[in-house]
Amino acid sequence: MMVGEKRNPWLDQLIRFPFYLLALFVLLPYYWMATAAFKPLSEIQARPPSFLIKEPSFHNFFDPRWKFGEVSTLQDVTQGLFQRYEVGYLGQIFANSLGITIFVTLFSLLLASAAAYVLVKHKFWGANFIFGLIIASMMVPWEVTIIPNFLTIRDLGWINSYQALLIPGLAKAFTVFFFRQVIMNMPNDLFEAAKIDGANEFRIWWQIVLPLLRPALAAMVIFVSLAEWNNFMWPLIVVNDASHMTLPLQLSQLAGDLSKDPRSAGVVMAATLLVSLPALVIFMLFQKDFINGLTAGSVKG
Repeated sequence: MMVGEKRNPWLDQLIRFPFYLLALFVLLPYYWMATAAFKPLSEIQARPPSFLIKEPSFHNFFDPRWKFGEVSTLQDVTQGLFQRYEVGYLGQIFANSLGITIFVTLFSLLLASAAAYVLVKHKFWGANFIFGLIIASMMVPWEVTIIPNFLTIRDLGWINSYQALLIPGLAKAFTVFFFRQVIMNMPNDLFEAAKIDGANEFRIWWQIVLPLLRPALAAMVIFVSLAEWNNFMWPLIVVNDASHMTLPLQLSQLAGDLSKDPRSAGVVMAATLLVSLPALVIFMLFQKDFINGLTAGSVKG
């Protein structure tokens, strides 16, 4: 195409159409879940299904028509989400998931950035070998390490403890690799000038490396926090008491009620909607730097 030549808008739309179609397939299940949370059971089970809410209802969250110990003959009457569980219990589960997500995200990124800085800007014997081990660990399927990790946690006496939910998640090989690629593009003159001014290694990492890593940190915050928020398998293995329950575990138990009471379909949708809201908030907060963070290590500085 010649410089200055006007592009055909129809061609642009044709090129974008597959992406619009992909976005539709991605968003449609979430839209169905969000609308089903506010539908009565008759609308959820209607055939053909409707994507609109005809009679909005909050009964999936709290149904005043339901009474404890009574079996209702009305099809749409069901035990709402906040009637199945005490608010304090739901608050504890939410606090567990939120605390684990914040702790693991914060400290895993700090540790990964410090490790990447040392591997890149400090030339010492074995640095490449250590980085090779980190890369090699990414090639090992997580399922292979389930039993050894569980045995380690058991021998430490951490079963049914917050340590089992927090400590293993701090090692993130991919974040070390990602930060290393970004730090490699940072000019060495910047670090040399800081050392001449008397800055120690901690100050250089804290006041120079971390600010320059901001776009990359934003990208990794999204990936790590969403992975921890939705983590299901590891908590299922290491905890089995209510005090350490997380939202994905409780949501799985609630979904099991579908086999016992088909009327709880809307309640499951309501619970899933509430669980997904923090993930949307995280993405909205960090989406500005998300793309910049993904491309930060691709261009030499």
